[in-house]
Amino acid sequence: MKPQRGPWEEKVAVASLALLLAITLLNVLTRYLTDQSVGWTEEISVFLMVVLTLAGASAVAGADRHLRIELLLQRRNRDGSVQPRRRLRLVGALATSVLFAGMAGLFVRWVADQVRYSETSMGLGVPLWWYGMFVPPLCLMLSARSFMVFWRGWKRSSGQPGDAGA
Repeated sequence: MKPQRGPWEEKVAVASLALLLAITLLNVLTRYLTDQSVGWTEEISVFLMVVLTLAGASAVAGADRHLRIELLLQRRNRDGSVQPRRRLRLVGALATSVLFAGMAGLFVRWVADQVRYSETSMGLGVPLWWYGMFVPPLCLMLSARSFMVFWRGWKRSSGQPGDAGA
């Protein structure tokens, strides 16, 4: 049997973490040996942290493993019914999807402003939109993954054939 592979978002998150580790190690060694910092490492580290966070959150949202307020889920489920818990899961998934879709729109506007005003980074002097252009697609990916969780839950709760109950 083949080992099951995780979603590609996990691979992006792991690659970001590995690059972040290598860049931080380079900066620490450079500071230790020369008493000077490598300025560009901080810019790249911030970018990699954003990619790591959004890619990891997308993988978690796709698996429906995001943080929940367990007190509300357990409190509403004491009578033995599953329906209140399903409603809360649906509301959480839909709210996450709407939030990150809105964030994607705001980040598109942010990137457009960076292009319009020709903003450059302090350390490398490259246009800031080079970093920013990756954020809206990651937000949209997270929104889509959350919406898929919402849609699967909605189909299960509406009792369509072919779906097993949760």
